[in-house]
Amino acid sequence: MPADPPTLSTPAAGPRPAVPNPDPRAVLSRPAPAPDARIRYGDHPEQVADLRFPTGYDGAPRPLVAVVHGGFWRAEYDRGHTGPLAADLAARGFPVAQLEYRRTGQPGGGWPGTFDDVAAGLAALPTLARAAFPPGRVAPGPPVLLGHSAGGHLALWYAAKAPAEVRGVLALAPVTDLGEAYRLDLDGGAVAALLGGGPAELPERYAAADPGRTTAPGVRTVVVHGALDRHVPPEMSAGYVAAARRRGADVRLVELPDCEHFGVIDPHFPSWESVIAALHSLVR
Repeated sequence: MPADPPTLSTPAAGPRPAVPNPDPRAVLSRPAPAPDARIRYGDHPEQVADLRFPTGYDGAPRPLVAVVHGGFWRAEYDRGHTGPLAADLAARGFPVAQLEYRRTGQPGGGWPGTFDDVAAGLAALPTLARAAFPPGRVAPGPPVLLGHSAGGHLALWYAAKAPAEVRGVLALAPVTDLGEAYRLDLDGGAVAALLGGGPAELPERYAAADPGRTTAPGVRTVVVHGALDRHVPPEMSAGYVAAARRRGADVRLVELPDCEHFGVIDPHFPSWESVIAALHSLVR
């Protein structure tokens, strides 16, 4: 079990400049400053969250931003690749928690462990984080959930399950239709690995786990999706938002014409400013 990281100074305040980046996947391995602290919401080594203290902002404390990482729920992708994103948010004055959870390919990952971890972690984060952050650095109340790809799916799922524990959701290129993702064989069977099979075999699991088939989110939600995404079809987000709005949900879609799957989590890409604007709309 890794030791908790020491408290370190945060990066200089202010957004990072947008720079040309020929490799959209570079953010997955880009180094980031170490987190300021780590909290544990369970006994398993994966049941942790990394905290980043806010800098660069002298206004009223902002709500906690709980980051739920993507990676098609698989063990080979962890919260580390959201380090650049989290560091940038902290430099803009947001208190940030990067949630980890058990994933497929790990003991206890998949159904139902992945969902149990996300639910337990997000429920515990406000109290645990508020105790760990310096006094007055986190606004009272529930967190805003920021989830990317599979993490966007989990954020939307949790918001539908426990709306009173969520201030808002920013879903970036989320997987919003597990049945369609299974039929499209996204990431080579990722949904089957998560739920243990297909919708014909396990209809009750799909009904419980699919944001498009559960209750519409009861909190303000912004879905951001790049038109050039080849990992999660942007049409999936458009269909989800349209259906949620028909059910009366406060959900908005932001379509980015020149953005692919990883541009929405990379502070070096111009599309990042659209993500920041969407986040601000949820914390006002």
